[in-house]
Amino acid sequence: MGPAVTLSLTPIADPTAPLARRNPVAKTGAALLFTLPLISTVDPFSPAAALAVELLVLPFFGVRPALLLRRATPLLLSAAGILVTMLLFAADRSGDLLFALGPIEVTTGVLSTTGALILRIFAIALPGIVVFATTDPTDLADALVQNAKAPARFAIGALAAFRLIPLLGQEWRALSLARRARGVDAGRNPVAKLRLFSSTAFALLVGALRRGVRLAVAMDARGFDSGIPRTHARRQHFTTPDALLLLAAALTAAAIITASVLLGWFNPIVG
Repeated sequence: MGPAVTLSLTPIADPTAPLARRNPVAKTGAALLFTLPLISTVDPFSPAAALAVELLVLPFFGVRPALLLRRATPLLLSAAGILVTMLLFAADRSGDLLFALGPIEVTTGVLSTTGALILRIFAIALPGIVVFATTDPTDLADALVQNAKAPARFAIGALAAFRLIPLLGQEWRALSLARRARGVDAGRNPVAKLRLFSSTAFALLVGALRRGVRLAVAMDARGFDSGIPRTHARRQHFTTPDALLLLAAALTAAAIITASVLLGWFNPIVG
């Protein structure tokens, strides 16, 4: 029997790092301001420059490269999927022919487009990984209510859902062990494995919906939708360094897009 698979959503970066200490709303807003302009273009220069900036500031968030690589593993799988999909189904196969695999022609244009898409995925997702690796979920919910003036029902509900995510792995393992104890095993049959996976996923979904309903009723019973101002155990202060972080993120993103335009790389996604 293998070890249990669990999901950890607690901050695991160095909390004393200069940018890790910033307000959660400031870090989240900076990530959005920095990555949103990257959606406007499909050129490879903009995400490559953004990735270079993100890796340069990584030590200031206290995130180790090994931690970043572990958290970015799903992105590597996505990149592999994009590579295979583009090689098989890309419509634009302009550029020089590199090699052919039967009817599939791999050209420089296909590889350029594929590389740009993969770079965009990493450049857009990396700030979010860094933010959640350096932010306590409770602090984020408190900051959303206190600094961003988000409704308490939304912020605390999102926090509760975020905290319950690790339970999904435990429940999946419990369901699998319970079915194995009853003699339900797919063996080596791939069709049976798919059927067993689907039924386990459906049972997990039903359990999550029931828990969500109970959680919503409990929150309403505690007055989260009463409209009465609530007190906070931990105050979240938005200071001048937090505003400077937002400003720096916006200016850096604007500088990257401007450089892309001036160098002739800019390729708008619309038009």
